[in-house]
Amino acid sequence: MASTMTKSQQSKKAARKEEEQTAEFTPEFSGEVKDPLLELMNQAQTAYTSYLQAQKKVAGAYQERQRQGERAFEEIEAQAAGTCNEAIENALQARQKAERDAEEEYRRAKENAESVYQEAVSEALRVRRETVEAAWQETKAHSEKMWNIFKGEMGS
Repeated sequence: MASTMTKSQQSKKAARKEEEQTAEFTPEFSGEVKDPLLELMNQAQTAYTSYLQAQKKVAGAYQERQRQGERAFEEIEAQAAGTCNEAIENALQARQKAERDAEEEYRRAKENAESVYQEAVSEALRVRRETVEAAWQETKAHSEKMWNIFKGEMGS
């Protein structure tokens, strides 16, 4: 059994060596072929060589397809980064505008509060003045009554 494996391994080795030699061999057609077996062998060799060349072309096409896919990915990634950056810039501008609007609204509210305060102070001062004036008038009138009463009692 050991000799069978060795023969099998030797057969595989010989077949690989023959394939390598065949892959490197490109037959030259020198005219008329007389032996049909030799002609079939030449055709098989040519077909195998064409197969190997086609396999190389297919591998090259797959590699080119992979490179194209990588380029497409890079373009999509760059576009996504650009779109993301643009969205971030728009968000920043929107935030800045909202802050400006809020600051303006705060300024107006503060001015309005100041106006309401000034009106309330003016109203309070007016009411105080009128109240003091009314109280003075009443005090004065009351005082005159008292003097009149006092004068009338004193003068009688």
